[in-house]
Amino acid sequence: MAVAAAQKNREMFAIKKSYSIENGYPSRRRSLVDDARFETLVVKQNKQSVLEEARARANDYTLTEEEVILQNAASESHEAEQAIQQAAFLLRMRDGMGSLARILKTIDNYKGCVQHLETRPSQMTGVQFDALVKVSMSRINLLQLIRSLRQSTAFAGVNLVSENNISSKTPWFPCHASDLDNCNHLMTKYEPELDMNHPGFADKVYRERRKEIAEIAFAYKYGDPIPHITYTETENATWHRVFKTVLDLMDKHACSEYIAAFGKLVAAKIFVPHQIPQLEDVSNFLRKHTGFTVRPAAGLLTSRDFLASLAFRVFQSTQYVRHATRPFHTPEPDCIHELLGHIPLLADPSFAQFSQEIGLASLGASDTEIEKLSTVYWFTVEFGLCKENQELKAYGAALLSSTSELLHAISDKPELRPFEPASTAVQPYQDQDVQPIYYVAESLEDAKEKFRRWVSTMSRPFEVRFNPHTERVEVLDSVDKLETLIGQLNTEMLHLTNAVKKLKGSHFE
Repeated sequence: MAVAAAQKNREMFAIKKSYSIENGYPSRRRSLVDDARFETLVVKQNKQSVLEEARARANDYTLTEEEVILQNAASESHEAEQAIQQAAFLLRMRDGMGSLARILKTIDNYKGCVQHLETRPSQMTGVQFDALVKVSMSRINLLQLIRSLRQSTAFAGVNLVSENNISSKTPWFPCHASDLDNCNHLMTKYEPELDMNHPGFADKVYRERRKEIAEIAFAYKYGDPIPHITYTETENATWHRVFKTVLDLMDKHACSEYIAAFGKLVAAKIFVPHQIPQLEDVSNFLRKHTGFTVRPAAGLLTSRDFLASLAFRVFQSTQYVRHATRPFHTPEPDCIHELLGHIPLLADPSFAQFSQEIGLASLGASDTEIEKLSTVYWFTVEFGLCKENQELKAYGAALLSSTSELLHAISDKPELRPFEPASTAVQPYQDQDVQPIYYVAESLEDAKEKFRRWVSTMSRPFEVRFNPHTERVEVLDSVDKLETLIGQLNTEMLHLTNAVKKLKGSHFE
């Protein structure tokens, strides 16, 4: 045992030595796939530590994760205790259906309202039925109800489960745009304070500037106006140099959708040569054209958080600027990459829809599927190439915002492969230098259709849709929800049919 413990300690020391840890994440990033794997490990470790501490404080080691969250929420104030909570119980019933009446009576005693009740035969030894009960009641009463039910010998188990996560294997995901306030976990890896290879490592002024801008993003909350950043002469000069090269190369090497949207941004005076655009102006422009908005991010987000934001037509953008000594290539996202690379195509309705579909596919996806989605995003939205009239064109943001990467991609040095999501999703890659492999779509429309067919094969046991009126993601997990959606679609189809009839009528007049 002592030898095994010593070996484990040596392994942990080796891990800590090989990764410079800050805020739970390593200082160097190889790829988004590695990010997703590391996120899974770190989040599990951190979550377990938090749960153990909370259980120890409550002197109750049976508390589930959802109960710990509920307890913390209820402890904030008397008003928080009395706030109405929607919740679901999973009860393991030893003595069959006779316990149901007792359950309902107990819920009534604690002033709860039953919203839904279903039972199924249990596969657990010594348990006859499992019952799922959805209730609405005050938080304090809910906690008391859980304790009361656990005292009964009629139940082999009483567990509170998330309303949106009845299966404990489904990761939490945001359901409203305001939930994105909780989706700001950073991968602090290739950072000026951590990595000696970063051009800003020895530049104290640059490092302080990065900290200042990051703090502004950390303080941002849903509904706030995006804070104005007063950029320095050096930062605006860096923007100007990259902006000029994009203009010089765009007509020959960018896809037509990018060129058209770029022109609209210039016409609206969002893009001007000598001044970095403000995210608030960019967000307002996108909202008018495609319904996308922008929110500030402090740095490189975890894959799950970044993709989840796209589901709400929200693009998380950095506001700091790359170091002036390396204006034409950066292995980390900065506002020049976001603005010149991503924003134009997010102003294109079809590409904006494609981006949102990637985000929706990520909600509730397993860690393995997040890895695959991240990789597909990498080789399409970041580094994608497509054909137009048999010519090679760039649509990836990392290509369009980096002269050196773009010129490398169109040279004879890298390997070009046809885009097929199933094989692309498992292709290893790195982000410290230019890419050795790029994937080429027959067209942008071809890439979107192939992606949609591939997503339909994912193992997630439910579908989701985004309701633009409520800014909420709806889980399509019941007949009632599907019937409501079908009714809405039928109304839309009626309007479209009437429009076609009127157009045909005017054509023949």
